[in-house]
Amino acid sequence: MNKRAMMSCLLAAFLAMAGLTGVADSSSVQAAAPAKDYASHTAKAAIDFGVQKKYLWLDSKGNFYPNSQITQGQFIASLVAIRGLKEVAPVPQLPAGHWAKMSYEKAQKAGILAGVKVEPNRLMTKEETAALVYAAWKPIRGEKNPNLTNTGALITWGWMKPAPSGQPKFREDLPVTRGEAAEILRYLWKDKWQLEQGAKFADEFHKSLKVVNGKISGKVPKGDSDFMIRAMFVSKQNVKEGFLNNESFSISINGADYMSLVIINNNDSTDAGAFMYPKLPTFERVDNTRKFYKAKGTKQ
Repeated sequence: MNKRAMMSCLLAAFLAMAGLTGVADSSSVQAAAPAKDYASHTAKAAIDFGVQKKYLWLDSKGNFYPNSQITQGQFIASLVAIRGLKEVAPVPQLPAGHWAKMSYEKAQKAGILAGVKVEPNRLMTKEETAALVYAAWKPIRGEKNPNLTNTGALITWGWMKPAPSGQPKFREDLPVTRGEAAEILRYLWKDKWQLEQGAKFADEFHKSLKVVNGKISGKVPKGDSDFMIRAMFVSKQNVKEGFLNNESFSISINGADYMSLVIINNNDSTDAGAFMYPKLPTFERVDNTRKFYKAKGTKQ
């Protein structure tokens, strides 16, 4: 083993002992201490966010080691915490009492470990990290673009930074630091949250819909300042009539062609929900919420 590899192993062991390897399933989680080693780091906001939401953890001195390379176990523990996974499946590769065993068992049940060699102390590259992201997010955003590597697809989606200037944009072999991982994980937490909010508003809207006296009536959810919610009716003559947050409507069935509902995150204009009602006056609903990848011939 060369000196660099030996130092990497020692660092991974140190981080494990320092309680940074994912303690979401431990009863000894302590309140976060004031930021120490990342106070001026570019990922400070993402790290603070993750600590607040309890999918990132500091050591007892408030350190995060943002410039150290993330390990497989640390990243999986955070993914499991963000997904809120509960069910488990056996992971015999890890012994009883291993700090990461519960996280790996939850990841196994959720299908995140398919094709992954269980190595909690493995230092992660961009490609390995991106592969875990897509495995964890498959039930939420679907398949990645098959024409790109995991790294290329995640960079294209905007959740991973490209390689430094002067290098190939999609370099898969570059290391992922803990600070970089914190920024990726913040995207995931926010995406899951906004889609949950979007689904809630969409269901509220759907339940309000009625057909009375030849008219379709309902109400756009009030929502909150984080989201713009818009229902749009389109007539057979392609005349459009829209309604925004907290607005009620009553539209004549005659001439109504279809209706759409979109929920947009006001903070970054990302898609929190998109639904189509293509067969008015029936309320058959099609979920067109944006996926990682849209195959040819499919609606989105």
